[in-house]
Amino acid sequence: QFERLKKILESEGLFAENRKRPLPQFPKQIGIITSPQAAALRDVLTTLKSRMPSVPVVLYPSPVQGRGSGEKIAQALQLANQRAECDVLIVCRGGGSIEDLWAFNEEVVARAIASSAIPIVSGVGHETDFTMADFVADERAATPTAAAQCVVSDRHALRRGLQDQAQHLQRAQRNRLQNTIQSLDYLQRGLIHPAQQLQRQAQQLNQLQQRMRRAFAYRKQQQHWQWQSLTQRFGKAMHTTQAQRSARLENNGQHLALLNPENVLARGYSLVQDASGR
Repeated sequence: QFERLKKILESEGLFAENRKRPLPQFPKQIGIITSPQAAALRDVLTTLKSRMPSVPVVLYPSPVQGRGSGEKIAQALQLANQRAECDVLIVCRGGGSIEDLWAFNEEVVARAIASSAIPIVSGVGHETDFTMADFVADERAATPTAAAQCVVSDRHALRRGLQDQAQHLQRAQRNRLQNTIQSLDYLQRGLIHPAQQLQRQAQQLNQLQQRMRRAFAYRKQQQHWQWQSLTQRFGKAMHTTQAQRSARLENNGQHLALLNPENVLARGYSLVQDASGR
């Protein structure tokens, strides 16, 4: 009967992983479906109180063994969904024989779990026990205590994690603050007071003026040297030209003296003319 029902439900996709929902990380309220007299209830409540005592718990009482207990479990599941006051449900009972756990193998319970709008954790029996509720539930826990551990985080571990994150944030903040201070100090060293900036610019302007004066004086001196050089060259050229012209004039004078008729007569020659002066 167990294997026959398992094949039917599996063929309908009730065991498929893609239909199972993740459990809420921080549930605001937890529902438990079990018998008020069950030892599993005490284990679950003790674990929840130890791990996260601030989360309230709602008990949906139901017999978990005997004739008609399957229908009662299904009705408790339906009631929990109708009231919709919990973020996650735990269906649990302690260990026992397969006959003791048979209520969780009934089809009505399996279909009630599958149709639940609230995520369900199944914690039935011991680690080696498997029921139809385990296959259909969103999460299967080995024991009721493990089911309680599935639905809430350990407050001590959360506190340690928060402390580690706080220390990490403090270190990061200190490092960032130190880097910012260093950057500001570097930028501050690069800042110059307006009066100092004006004084520096005045010094630069004075240096430029001095350079301009020196350049102007050098240019003037250079032009003076060029003028002197041109004057000397012009004087030399004039003297040379004058000497050349004087030499040519003297040479021409000597040639004219040689051709002067008076000089010829002075050497004993005579000039004879007739009455007409020819």
